[in-house]
Amino acid sequence: MDRQRLEEVDRRTVFHASTHLKDHASGASFARIIDSGSGIRVTDASGNEFIDAFAGLYCVNVGYGRREITQAIQRQAEKLAYYHTYVGHSNEAVIRLSEKVMAMAPKGMSKIYYGMSGSDANETQIKLVWYYNNILGREKKKKIISRHRGYHGSGLMTGSLTGLEVFHNAFDLPLPQVRHTVAAHHYRYAEPGMSEEAFSRFCADELEALIEKEGADSVAAFIAEPVMGTGGIIPPPKGYWEAIQAVLKQYDVLLIADEVVTGFGRIGTSFGCELYAIKPDLITVAKGLTSGYLPLSGVIVGEKIWRVLEQGSEKLGPIGHGWTYSGHALCAAAGIANLEIIERERLVENARDTGAYFQQAMHTAFDAHPLVGEVRGVGLLAALEFVADKKSRQRFEPAAKVGIRISQACIDRGLIARAMPHGDILGFAPPLVINREQVDEVVARTRRAVDSVAETLERDKVWRAA
Repeated sequence: MDRQRLEEVDRRTVFHASTHLKDHASGASFARIIDSGSGIRVTDASGNEFIDAFAGLYCVNVGYGRREITQAIQRQAEKLAYYHTYVGHSNEAVIRLSEKVMAMAPKGMSKIYYGMSGSDANETQIKLVWYYNNILGREKKKKIISRHRGYHGSGLMTGSLTGLEVFHNAFDLPLPQVRHTVAAHHYRYAEPGMSEEAFSRFCADELEALIEKEGADSVAAFIAEPVMGTGGIIPPPKGYWEAIQAVLKQYDVLLIADEVVTGFGRIGTSFGCELYAIKPDLITVAKGLTSGYLPLSGVIVGEKIWRVLEQGSEKLGPIGHGWTYSGHALCAAAGIANLEIIERERLVENARDTGAYFQQAMHTAFDAHPLVGEVRGVGLLAALEFVADKKSRQRFEPAAKVGIRISQACIDRGLIARAMPHGDILGFAPPLVINREQVDEVVARTRRAVDSVAETLERDKVWRAA
């Protein structure tokens, strides 16, 4: 089917995620059909090549075109494409993958339960938290605290946990069991002159005040990403996780670490928990588990939780939770091959070392740029936040669509970076196989894009450089 025909059929039949539906279906908005990929690059159906500096959606960690993974999927499909994991059934691929994941996981973890996406994994997390408290006779302890700007999925509870209004609008969300506390973004929310450590204390105090307002006997868990992702790629300020964990321990509130983005090397450690000394009760993983070659997520259950789940089975019989495709053999085979590549090619270390080079290159290129308010990131995660006034940190009016303009300017220069959904922010999460020369090209193309939009904004009198 030729490109024009593909596009016509796509507009007529496909319901796209996070898309202006009428504009897409009518042809009023641009569409791009991705045809192939190799390494850090993808090519569209028109033959245009792009550096994918967002690794799909933070997920193609080992890069595109890895035959080791596709061959592992084929071998498994020829042997056993599918069998369920209900009532004790299993398969060799899921057993081997589980052994690998649990060997990498932080201390204190016990088992892993599989799903297909980060959203369904976090739905599972909330069910387990409620089950846990019911078995312990704490029927009131059911509220979940998330953070403004956090992202935890698009389901009913997970969409509620997500602290971004676009995921709530007209969906009757958030649900009443969810509360939100302050986002840990020092640049945007700290009082003038407040140190990172003081702001971290402020965040912990806000969390404590919320728990006390709701009643500690009603608050079951706190869920957060080690590094905030879709809300703007925001590393935590100094002392944040130490202060937060002290509050959670004081009020007996479980900690769910959402490692969907940070897990399996993205920030230079196997898990974000390792980098920030986080001791979670539950961990959510997905994206980097298979590098997106097949859909797979996981709920890693801590030993404390697991002991209570076993008590529940003794009391109530088999646990009443399951997905048809939990522990899917093909997905597990992809996961094994993916983790073997990560280990063999030392991609966690590359994310740490090349990531440090990437961070420095971004700061060198943009710290002094009049359009850029903040350069931030860790490992192979980074973001640029654009402001109308650098000194006051004043935002642009949303109608100016500065972040979207800059993202499009990057596309025009053969680079995919993501316009984030909260403010004028451009996000980066390149494949973990990226090298220094490729980092230089990403930064150079981004600089040309930002400069181009800055010139246009000045010309159109939308913005004036100080």
